[in-house]
Amino acid sequence: MLIQESYVDMPTKAGGDGTMRIFLFHPSIPGYPKAKFPGVVVFSEIYQVTGPVSRFSRLLAGSGYIVAAPSSYHEFIGPEPLAYDVPGTDAGNEYKITKTLSAYDEDADLAIDTLLKLPTCTGRIGATGMCLGGHLAYRCSFSPHIKAAVCYFATDIHSHSLGAGKSDDSLQRAKDIRGELVMIFGKRDNHVPGEGRDVIRKTLHEAGVEFSFYEIAGAQHAFIRDELSKGRYDPRISGVCWAMLEELFDRRLKIDLGEEAEKEKVEDIC
Repeated sequence: MLIQESYVDMPTKAGGDGTMRIFLFHPSIPGYPKAKFPGVVVFSEIYQVTGPVSRFSRLLAGSGYIVAAPSSYHEFIGPEPLAYDVPGTDAGNEYKITKTLSAYDEDADLAIDTLLKLPTCTGRIGATGMCLGGHLAYRCSFSPHIKAAVCYFATDIHSHSLGAGKSDDSLQRAKDIRGELVMIFGKRDNHVPGEGRDVIRKTLHEAGVEFSFYEIAGAQHAFIRDELSKGRYDPRISGVCWAMLEELFDRRLKIDLGEEAEKEKVEDIC
């Protein structure tokens, strides 16, 4: 499937008057200009929309999804990505805890609205992201528009430490999630240690969220990043995780499932 790339600059208010660039990756089928596709919001890691995030977005678009990738740090810098180096990392981590939660949530709403207003969008929307973006995809799921989300090694959920004041309400709001989640972590991810992953899993269970939870043996943080990953990139495991994403999005976004029936009691059979 071919891809058309563009962007829109959306006015923002929550973090002060400004604009946020949303990069669009749109599937295109020659001869069918009115073809409709589901949409996916892709939230980036702390470096904004980098080469790896763009390649990830193109792959999604090539699979038949309209992708909207917002520039998360528009309050502080332009839409250009930060470098994968010490200054870029330090800046990204500082912006992450300077930006307000309300500004993060406004970004998500604007990205969703951008997709919904496209005449080529079916109106079925999902979300995904990695690192900071995994947390933002989780928070994006508070919107009733989000039918499914895949969160790669989502940071700061377990520690309530996203945004200004480092006191987010992401776990407390788990009951607001109405779509289905896939949570993916590496078992050697020191950004989200085992006890932190246990807290997330337990909270989702208690909130009644429909979710799958994968912990990958040997994988560290950022294991899907195919550029400057400091030796952590695992292409084979990244492919396995991509299959999880495709299964969820194909089932929840490409198919109109209709009203959910009452769950049948599981029989005790072998």
